Amino acid sequence: MADADGGRLYLSHGTQVEVLNLRTHQKIGVVKPTPGVHGIAVVPSANVGYTTNGRTHSATLFDLKTLQPSREIPTGLKPDAIRYDAFSGRVFIFNNEGNSATVLEAATGKVVGTVELGGAPEAAVSDDNGLLFVNLEDKNEVVVFDANTLAVKHRWPLGTGQEPTGLAFDQARHRLFSTCHNQQMIVLDSQSGKVLATVPIGSGVDGAVFDTATGSAISSNGEGSLTVVRETKPGQFEAIQTLPTQRGARTITIDPVSHHIFVITADYGTAPAPTAENPRPRPSVLPDTFVLLEYGID
Repeated sequence: MADADGGRLYLSHGTQVEVLNLRTHQKIGVVKPTPGVHGIAVVPSANVGYTTNGRTHSATLFDLKTLQPSREIPTGLKPDAIRYDAFSGRVFIFNNEGNSATVLEAATGKVVGTVELGGAPEAAVSDDNGLLFVNLEDKNEVVVFDANTLAVKHRWPLGTGQEPTGLAFDQARHRLFSTCHNQQMIVLDSQSGKVLATVPIGSGVDGAVFDTATGSAISSNGEGSLTVVRETKPGQFEAIQTLPTQRGARTITIDPVSHHIFVITADYGTAPAPTAENPRPRPSVLPDTFVLLEYGID
């Protein structure tokens, strides 16, 4: 994740988080151990950050200045996405196998509640006014809940979209962009839940971001591409560009100041044999091939 205020870039990397200077890309340090790290969120006002650790079903609370962990917080099963919501002063951890969100007091890490989502959550966004939106991967819908009361308010189906992962938000125009594994980006009205458009994207999608400078939603596709989607006419959304990246470049973030996009990947070997516990194993990562790719606006 890109922390523009702190001038840092946080990169999930297996069992640790690499911390880089956002402008120079020089390495600042690491946060470790974070077994099976997925998401990172920072709370600058409290000088703390959080990681979600899929292997230990926990979150790590760490100091932003020293990068030293202070404690591990139990979550639901397989915590994945994470979101700091400044409006409520809370951090929301989305438990993919737990079908829930663990809610923390942002400054202290104290668990203050749980949201039962009724499905496997993936990416989430906030409207900065008391509502959070989250994809449910196994239900093909977006759930809307109140950041303060934790009550679920809406469940919006994604039309033909299947297995949604990434979620981007155009707050000014009230648009949600949900990226789905059947190579579709579903555009929703964030006030009504109405499906506004279905746009083809690349395969193996994971994340999505919205660029306010160009008014574009960008999906990161594991096939090795970025799909850039824009509202070309009122109510008409199109994929205006496909940028080549590198195989496996699925995790994405955007710097809201420079509007540069970052993705990470590595070189891959063969996949291990399927097992009952892991019927769809991912290819092995080759040592010392972890790489950061940066894309800017021409």
